[in-house]
Amino acid sequence: MLRTLTISSCSPIGLNPSLLPLILSFSSSSMATPAKVVAEYAKSSKSSCKKCSKAIAASSLRLGLVSKAPQGFSMTKWHHMECFPLSSDLIPSANAISGFSSLKSSDQEDLAKFISEATVDEQEVSDKDESAKNESRKRMIIEGLKKSPDLHSPNFIPIEETDGKEGTELEEDRIKIAKTSASIKGPEVEIAFSIVDVKSHYKDAKLLPKWKAFQTTIYLEQDEGILDSEKIAAFDFDGCLAKTSVKRIGANAWSLMYPSIPEKLQSLYNDGYKLVIFTNESNIERWKNKRQTAVDSKIGRLEGFIKLVKVPIQVFIACGSSNEPADPFRKPKIGMWNLLKNHFNSGLPIDMDKSFYVGDAAGRKDDHSDADIKFAEAIGLKFYLPEDFFST
Repeated sequence: MLRTLTISSCSPIGLNPSLLPLILSFSSSSMATPAKVVAEYAKSSKSSCKKCSKAIAASSLRLGLVSKAPQGFSMTKWHHMECFPLSSDLIPSANAISGFSSLKSSDQEDLAKFISEATVDEQEVSDKDESAKNESRKRMIIEGLKKSPDLHSPNFIPIEETDGKEGTELEEDRIKIAKTSASIKGPEVEIAFSIVDVKSHYKDAKLLPKWKAFQTTIYLEQDEGILDSEKIAAFDFDGCLAKTSVKRIGANAWSLMYPSIPEKLQSLYNDGYKLVIFTNESNIERWKNKRQTAVDSKIGRLEGFIKLVKVPIQVFIACGSSNEPADPFRKPKIGMWNLLKNHFNSGLPIDMDKSFYVGDAAGRKDDHSDADIKFAEAIGLKFYLPEDFFST
């Protein structure tokens, strides 16, 4: 029988989602210089939408947000029309869009209607300003608790004073959050992800196509077939999905950990789960003179595994070490999870009751560490041991 190790997490992720900050992927207010919007028909199918990560079909209408990068050059973030982040400040009217006049009349009408409807939605949002202020105060509660769960601590960030029922409700929220957050061991790591910082190499090591590096992580791009979903099935790699050894290197130096893995992963994929691998690989950082060898070995094994199981999988590799200060992406730190949640799942909210994580590092007598179970605990995910999960 499958044994479930349910983690009782007190991290902010486990709180009511309405109390957590909403992170917007694209906002014109965050640009260093005013951005302009362009409309055109895609010249090929090579571009992908920056909101949903899906390909933009050749000859289809696409909208681009053009802005100045810190380095001085212009960059364009292409979107499907329905995915474009609109605001009246950014686009006061359809005629303000560069290239609008060259569009087909039917597309001009569709675009003008899209902008008009977005303006109405924006007005409805502005009517809810007071509610938004309350949510902002609640977020301040959480930020205070990240620094200290003690209500009386000088590090705690208080909410502004209010009168009447509203003040009472907010105070009750603060007490409730404080109780459920009393055992937080550290603040959630917020990752300032920017496409400008994404590289096709990790330091001096070149990456294979579709693999990219961001800070101390290497990740597989949103490849064809990868699902974005509210249900996440996440796994460790070494000792969980694949048998590997620290004494052996090379893309082919691995074997399948359990015979049932391909069928199990295919079943999860068919059931609507997004499959994700979170794996630590400090050798990539430590092997300064053989970094390319370490990169090729790790990525080669992962590509071989994905090819074997015949299921699209999102992959994140934490390359940093565990030395202090600990790398924010290396498990049990949750930086890799935050990248997935905030930037690689099309903004879909994750159903924590249906999502889970499988890993072998559970702090048992013969385990090399407790990084996997602590990782799941910090996030608030159900945790399974691989021998239990793949035995069913």
